[in-house]
Amino acid sequence: MIIKKKEKTFVPHNIEIKWENLEPLFTELVNRPLNSVTELEKWLQDRSELEATLEEDFAWRYIKMTCDTANEELVKSFQYFATEIEPKIAPLQNELNKKLISSAYLEALDQSKYFIYLRGVKKALELFREENIPLQTQIQVEQQKYQGITGAMSVIINDKEYTLEQAANFLKDLDREKRKTAWESITIRRLQDKNELDSLFNKLKTLRHEVAVNAGFSNFRDYMFAALGRFDYTVQDCFDFHKAVQLEIVPILAAQADERKKALNLDALRPWDTEVDTSGKPALRPFENGEELINKSINCFRKLNPYLGERLEIMKANNLFDVESRKGKAPGGYNYPLAETGAPFIFMNSAGSFRDLTTMVHEGGHAVHTFLTANLELNDFKHCPSEVAELASMSMELISMDYWDEFFDNAEDLKRAKQYQLKDILKTLPWVAVVDKFQHWIYENPEHTSEERTTAWRRIFSEFGANFVDWTDYEEAFSNLWQKQLHIFEVPFYYIEYGIAQLGAIAVWKNYKEKPEQGLENYMNALKLGYTKSIKEIYQTAGIEFNFSASYIRELANFVMSELKKLD
Repeated sequence: MIIKKKEKTFVPHNIEIKWENLEPLFTELVNRPLNSVTELEKWLQDRSELEATLEEDFAWRYIKMTCDTANEELVKSFQYFATEIEPKIAPLQNELNKKLISSAYLEALDQSKYFIYLRGVKKALELFREENIPLQTQIQVEQQKYQGITGAMSVIINDKEYTLEQAANFLKDLDREKRKTAWESITIRRLQDKNELDSLFNKLKTLRHEVAVNAGFSNFRDYMFAALGRFDYTVQDCFDFHKAVQLEIVPILAAQADERKKALNLDALRPWDTEVDTSGKPALRPFENGEELINKSINCFRKLNPYLGERLEIMKANNLFDVESRKGKAPGGYNYPLAETGAPFIFMNSAGSFRDLTTMVHEGGHAVHTFLTANLELNDFKHCPSEVAELASMSMELISMDYWDEFFDNAEDLKRAKQYQLKDILKTLPWVAVVDKFQHWIYENPEHTSEERTTAWRRIFSEFGANFVDWTDYEEAFSNLWQKQLHIFEVPFYYIEYGIAQLGAIAVWKNYKEKPEQGLENYMNALKLGYTKSIKEIYQTAGIEFNFSASYIRELANFVMSELKKLD
């Protein structure tokens, strides 16, 4: 099934994205008379169509650049949009926001339908500052450099070149010396760019602080809470989450680390001992190549629900996957919604590992979300906050487990895979807390030096167990581990959402285990809402609480531990 975009009624078909073609469209929207609520709603739809056109154009520039970071033409194409299009759009978007909020027919709009959208528009008006446009352009360009630096990283192991994602597979080798060699190779390579990444980040945090001050905030953290639309929780709630994870989850992981140490017959765990299977069995290999990963994922999703499998089939038919790791490709993985097409693109760096399976079903959850929201009336209705977007993906990691026999035809391997997954979801919570708490410190202390930042990182990471290993002789690696987290460079403060959504996902899975059909239906109904309801209402629709208190974290952790015991 080849996807066809919806017919446009306002933006010319196949418009070339150049400012001279866009300016008349924005000017028409700014100047158009609005003499009734019907005309206002038509204006909103035309604006939405223009925004979707621009979003999809930017999406493809970003996707192509991340698929080949060494291609200068693709980098220039991305930078053209960031430097020549976005800065010109920003003030006009602000004018359109003012036109909307000042409309005599604003109150005549269905408030239950538009409340969330209008709340966001009002917040954008509060935050807009003309002097921040060039700064935000500069930030956009600087952030992209992180991908260029990290995408060029590779190592030589046994006379063969590997990307860092591919080399990480050696960390599962049963031979400890091979694991150590691989870990040291990866670490040495990362540290080669330590100073360059440090300088890049210093520039970014300075620019970000300036944006915040211009907008009337004392620090970038408070600015971002407003910019991200965090209406449903506060800075103090984040601090409470950090403490709760430290209290409830860190002791569980410390005990599991002790069990690992005993199983491996070691005096101390080292950084290269955390991924190997303690059973003495070789690492799980759920697929051989990218094609097999995609096909098995389609079958897995189809068994869960035919609609879900069909969505991935549609993506495959339309070449909307790039899943295999290679040199020059940006690190990480993402699902990028295509606003006009109504489908997403999945990007990842698979190397045949179990973690690649969980990445695929995670991004597949995002993909399903994109399809379920594709027909919402306004483009902005599809712009879900990350707490909801990550609920879609992290829940799919768990509810798809019943059908992982697509990847493992051996019952013992399937059991090991489920055990890994359940342990991994608990491991996620302290790392989220570390990254989030570190970012709070960074932006509360905007004048800090690189040395002070290193000290803060070491302190915060240690509070949450520092991955429960002995870092003796590798203090430099320990001190710079934060540099591998692309969110800190590219999407600041986008991380606590993973912790919030992980708790929600455990609750979704618990419901699914108890009543599969109802649990899945609630999950999909929640995703269909897009961002037309508050986060709390969306979670309620999914049949779960929007809650990250210590008592709730304890309750969910106990459920995960009870499920783990069933797999012993």
